[in-house]
Amino acid sequence: MVVGHDPSMKARVLTGIALAIPAAYLIGWAPKWLFMIALIVLCERGLYEYFLIARQTGVKALSWAGYIAGAGICLAWAFSGGPSVILGALLASILIVSSLALWFARDLRDYLTMVAATLSGLFYVAFAFSFVYPLRFFGLGSSLANGRQMLFFLVCVIVAGDIFAYLTGRLVGRRLLFPRISPKKTFEGAAGGLAVGIGAGWVYSIAFWRTSDWKTVILLAGCIAVAGQFGDLCESALKRGANLKDSGELLPGHGGLLDRIDSLLFGAPLLWLVLLVEAGIHK
Repeated sequence: MVVGHDPSMKARVLTGIALAIPAAYLIGWAPKWLFMIALIVLCERGLYEYFLIARQTGVKALSWAGYIAGAGICLAWAFSGGPSVILGALLASILIVSSLALWFARDLRDYLTMVAATLSGLFYVAFAFSFVYPLRFFGLGSSLANGRQMLFFLVCVIVAGDIFAYLTGRLVGRRLLFPRISPKKTFEGAAGGLAVGIGAGWVYSIAFWRTSDWKTVILLAGCIAVAGQFGDLCESALKRGANLKDSGELLPGHGGLLDRIDSLLFGAPLLWLVLLVEAGIHK
């Protein structure tokens, strides 16, 4: 989705290669306790970058309360076979953050933004990203071979879409998609990423995941690919509003963690929702 010369291409590729093996292990073979630890660490880092963006825009947030609540939301999945406990954790987070802000908002004109910034971070980062846990460990829907294949499928569609959106936009991108949000994302890049993301999901299903018909695979891959592109745009809008190029400097050539998981933040919960609906249909 990007046009123009990118001097960090080498660093981007090397970082991607270095992350591939540990990421594959976590997705496919890590025990639940290790997966949960990694999930909490990633959520905390994502929240850290989110709160940095918020501060850059002049918005105050109860970051420490956000870190505690974010870990709680992730841990709630370990004690739940469904969304009820997670909804309870979210409700508790709303009540606690809203109450704490009464003491920590020195100026009551900051109360609304403090509560809103903290809770939106929890929803945007911790709640959304935590859906990788049930996708990996909870069986849901007749289309689901097993959690390992489902999560690999999700990541395959997202990564392939991101890479080819970038390459397509760089090679043939002409018409800007949302110049107010990102001056380098193009319609051509978006179309290329969408097509290749769906294609990658279809190829993966043929090679590894043979329990679903092609229509279901195309539907799931299409939902993930579209959601991923909107996730990318929304994170770009956050950074643009804060006048930042990247959400951080954690990953050489990629920027911050949010720059890498922005598509997953939309793709994971949407995939869970689609599977939930499908499970209800097939009851």
